[in-house]
Amino acid sequence: MFDTLSALPADPILGLLNQYRQDSNSNKVDLGVGVYKDPNGHTPILNCVKTAEKFRFENEQTKVYIGPTGSADFNTLITDLCFGASHSAILSNRIRTVSTPGGTGALRVAADFIKRCKKDAVIWVSDPTWANHTGIFEAAGVQVKTYPYYDHANESLKFDEMAQCLSQISSDDVVLLHACCHNPSGMDLTNDQWDIVVELTKEKGFTPLIDMAYQGFGTDVEEDAYGVRRMADFIDNMILCSSCSKNFGLYRDRIGSCSVISKDSNQADIAFSVLLYVVRCIYSMPPAHGAAIVETILGSEELKQQWLDELKVMRDRINGNREILVSTLANSGVERDFSFINVQKGMFSFLGVNKDQVTRLKEEFSIYMVDSSRISIAGISNDNVGYLASSIAKVL
Repeated sequence: MFDTLSALPADPILGLLNQYRQDSNSNKVDLGVGVYKDPNGHTPILNCVKTAEKFRFENEQTKVYIGPTGSADFNTLITDLCFGASHSAILSNRIRTVSTPGGTGALRVAADFIKRCKKDAVIWVSDPTWANHTGIFEAAGVQVKTYPYYDHANESLKFDEMAQCLSQISSDDVVLLHACCHNPSGMDLTNDQWDIVVELTKEKGFTPLIDMAYQGFGTDVEEDAYGVRRMADFIDNMILCSSCSKNFGLYRDRIGSCSVISKDSNQADIAFSVLLYVVRCIYSMPPAHGAAIVETILGSEELKQQWLDELKVMRDRINGNREILVSTLANSGVERDFSFINVQKGMFSFLGVNKDQVTRLKEEFSIYMVDSSRISIAGISNDNVGYLASSIAKVL
C-alpha cells in the first residue's frame, strides 16, 4: 500500500526553521516562525501561567477523561472572554462551546461541522490567509475559494473589492474572517469596515466563521473582539474558533475552543449535538492541561489582571518592533516608504520584497523569512534591527 505514496513538500516555515538552526552565522535573524519572542529571542512562560500550573499540580486528583466537551469552566470563561459576559447571545443561551486541541483543532472541528451542515459547502477565505486554512478545510472535504483582501502593490486593504465579492456569495456558503491581527498581512478591518461586513452578512445570509487566534495582540482583548461581538449581535448563525496559544503563551499545550451561535437555544442544542459527534469522530476527548491553566487564570481576578498586564507587555513589544524597524530602515538610507508596517497589527507583516531579494537576504545575510516576504515581527530586537535594516537596504 505505501508503495503508491509520493513525498509531499515540507511545510515552508518548518523547513526554514531547520535551515536557520543549521546556520553558523552569529548575526542570523529568524523572521519566519510565528511565535512571540522577548528581547533575548526567548519565548517565555508567563508568570501567571506558572502560578496556575503550580496550583494545578498541587490540586489535580485524577487523569480521567474530561468528556468530549472539555472543561465546562473553561468553556464558560473562554466564551465570556471572546463575546463579553453580558453579550445578548450569552444571555439568551444561543452559544455552545467545546474545548479543542488548539486553534487548529477548533478549525478542523468547524470544518467537519460545516460538512455535516451542507455536504457541498463552499468556504471563502481571504487572499492571502493563514497557509493552513486551505489544507484544514480541504481535508474535511469542504471546497475553498478566496475573496480579495490584501493589496501587495499598495500595502493596503482591498476593502471595496472584498465587499463586492461578499455581496455575491451564496447564502449556502461560509466566509472565514480574521477577528484581528490578520495572518499573514497584519492588515485588519476597521470597526466601520466590520459594520459593513456585518450588514453584508445579514443581507446575503451566508454563515460567518471567525478565526480569533490573537485576541489581545492587536489593541486589547475587548477591542480585538469587536467584529466577533458585532457579528453575534445581528447574525443568527455563526461559528467562532479561538486559540490560547499566543495570548497565554500555551503553544505546546494545545488548547482552543470552537463555538457555534444559533438563532435560539433549541437550535443551539441541536447544533451542539452535531458538534459533539464531530469531536468524537476526530479526537474523542480534548486535552485538559491547557484548559485548566486558562480557567485558573480567568477565574481569578488577581491572575486575570496579571495576565492582562503580561499580555500588554507582549503587545507593546510587538508594536514597538514595528516602529523601530520603520525608523531604522529610514535611517539606513532606504527610500522606499515602509510606514505601512506601523498601521498593521499583530505578529506579521509583508515586507514587500521580491522572491529573489528574499533569497539574497537568506543566502548572503542569514536573514530568514518565507518567500512571500511575510515576516514575524517578534523576531526583531534592538540587537538585530540595525543589521536587519542595513541588509534590507543592500538587497533593495
